[in-house]
Amino acid sequence: MLKMKKNVLKITAVLGLTAVLLNSCGPKENTPLVYFPDMYFPVAYDPLMKAQDAYSDHENEIPAFVRNNGATGLAPVEGSVAQNKDGVFEESKLPKNPDEYNAGYDASKTLTTSPLNPANAVKDLERGKMLFDRTCSACHGTGGDGQGPIVQSGAYSGVPNYADREITVGSVHYVLTNGRNAMGSYAGQLNAGDRWRVAMYVINAFKKGVPAAASATAAKTDSTATKK
Repeated sequence: MLKMKKNVLKITAVLGLTAVLLNSCGPKENTPLVYFPDMYFPVAYDPLMKAQDAYSDHENEIPAFVRNNGATGLAPVEGSVAQNKDGVFEESKLPKNPDEYNAGYDASKTLTTSPLNPANAVKDLERGKMLFDRTCSACHGTGGDGQGPIVQSGAYSGVPNYADREITVGSVHYVLTNGRNAMGSYAGQLNAGDRWRVAMYVINAFKKGVPAAASATAAKTDSTATKK
């Protein structure tokens, strides 16, 4: 009798498990409540494109982008770092051809101050130094003399000494953004605000905070006065 009861329980358990498995593998058209609709009904969308239908054809599926009026590009995760949190960069200002590049470079030399809040200058310079040491010093050297470890190894040459260059905070930022000669753009490594911070540090540390153009003019004036 006891053995028969055990067999009945085993058979009942097997039949119950079979029923659950068969139901779980049934057609998707007749699904009950779906807990993870984005996984159950995977649909690929082009990033940053607005979805044609904000709601899915499936009754139980409500995609995450519904609350964004159909936009498939979701907002950044809370706590993530924005690429242009300082609001000091416009994509439309990037040069489209060599003429625009040269004109932009010449215009950048007239910029002697950064657009960042001057009240944060001390912190901006500290961050600029940290970023310069990590990103730029391999070629330019921690002293800005163009004798970084890559240059000293003989793998690369022709890196200028900042002290010998007529540069301003604007021109340094322009080169960081667009590149110049053998140096490529660092827009992919440094965000918009940080490029200004590095430029500020370069001028402050290696040009004594005085725009090179002004320094050159002062030097010419002193030379003329000496000759007289």
